[in-house]
Order: sequence, then C-alpha cells, then structure tokens
Amino acid sequence: MAGRRGWGGSPPSNDEEASRRIVSAAVDLIGQTGSEISIADVAESLGVIRQTVYRYFPSADALMKAAAIASVDGFLDRLTQHVSGIEDPVEAMTDGVVYTLTEVRRTPHLGILLSSTYSNVHPESLTSDEAQTFGMTMIRRFDVDWEHYGYDDASLHELVEYVLRTMQSFFVSPGNPPRSEDDLRRYLRRWMGAAIVAQRKPATSI
Repeated sequence: MAGRRGWGGSPPSNDEEASRRIVSAAVDLIGQTGSEISIADVAESLGVIRQTVYRYFPSADALMKAAAIASVDGFLDRLTQHVSGIEDPVEAMTDGVVYTLTEVRRTPHLGILLSSTYSNVHPESLTSDEAQTFGMTMIRRFDVDWEHYGYDDASLHELVEYVLRTMQSFFVSPGNPPRSEDDLRRYLRRWMGAAIVAQRKPATSI
C-alpha cells in the first residue's frame, strides 16, 4: 500500500529475524485463509516488496514448507500428550495416526505440509529426509519400548515409511464417505496393527 512503512515500521535487525518474521506472517495468513498463499500475499502483509521475501525464500513452495514446519513442533507436543502412557505399539500407533489425520483436517498448516510434501506430484518426497525425520521424531515420543518389540533403528525407519504411506493414502483418498474416527481406529488396529506386531515374530519363533 502506498505510504505504508515496511515491516510495520520496525525493520528486522538481522537476516535471522527477517526470515522468522516472514515465516510467522505466512503462518498467520495460512491460518486465516486455510489455503496456500503467495509471495505477494506475505509481502503485502509485511508492507515490503516481493523481492524482499524472495531474498529469503526462493519460491512460494519453499515458504509454504517453512511455514508448515514451523507448526510441526506444536503438533508434536500435542501428539505426545495425546498418546502419553500408551505402551502398546499397536494402540500407540493407531491413536497417533488417527490423531494426525484428524489434526490435518483441523490445522491448515499440517494439511498443506502433507499435500505439498506427499502429493502425487512429488511422490519421491514421501520418503524424503524431512518426512523420515518427522516420522522418527513422532514415534520416538511414544511411550513404547520399541526394542522390546523387536525394533532396531533400521526397522523403525521402515515402520515410519510404512506409516507415512498409510497416512498418505487416507489423506489423498479418505473414502466416500470417509470412515468415522472409531471405524478408522478399528481398521488400522486390525491391518496396520498386524504389520507392527509381525516384527517380533521371527525373534520369538522356534
């Protein structure tokens, strides 16, 4: 807007602060609109020109992902509280997946993260380092003794990939009509649960 002072009249003191404020503005806009945003949208909200935003984020996609990642820590804290005290891996993972899918519908940032990162347009991103790190951070917060159930680091990474693929399928195609939370929980407990506990069978069979 003409005459509007950039950065709300208080320019950032360094690049780190500028980047943080750009991401914060993007998060706020996504929360207001529930949809993807453009570099121009963010620039206007900060009272700066688009080139200023492009200096820190080369594309709208890069900014969207940064905004989504900024929302992940809060989600992980809520997820940890939700599954706290559940020591059974099937119950913990089932509740974790159902909670995540529900949060995706409620929280635009997470939905945008999944849709932009795990979409069919970029299927290789499903097993990206960022996705794996997110998944490993998620299950490491569970009160599950994974080693007791036969999991080492390699098999945990495979489990994370499997769960990410499962969540992707429900995110992309939830069904018509979509399952209720109780029905989805029963479905996951039966089929995903069987895969989770199968990890321990070779170690205990004679």
